[in-house]
Amino acid sequence: VQLQASGGGLVQAGGSLRLSCRASGMITSSFVSSDMGWYRQTPGNQRELVASITGRDGSTNYADSVKGRFVISRDGSRKTVYLHMNGLRPEDTSVYYCNIKYPPAIGGTDYWGQGTLVTVSS
Repeated sequence: VQLQASGGGLVQAGGSLRLSCRASGMITSSFVSSDMGWYRQTPGNQRELVASITGRDGSTNYADSVKGRFVISRDGSRKTVYLHMNGLRPEDTSVYYCNIKYPPAIGGTDYWGQGTLVTVSS
């Protein structure tokens, strides 16, 4: 299984980006049953959860700092999870990582993408 993250870049404050994370080597039923999330990390800081979506019912959860601005979604047919980022702020500058966690019934393994850099200029 590999996760390929893309979509990062340089954007002005107030702008938008869409991050994508495509899973390969994973069957569709495993993808849609997995919990997924986007995390971010800046140098010297711990990786923090930005947004998540459950495999069980598709419910979502967001960090307080991004509520109302970011939206996580997934496309089972493409085996891709997205992070739609609007109203970007300089403090959103970070490396963003996608995560897919298999449910316990199929091993509970955590998979991580390689990270994509988002830079927001003021």
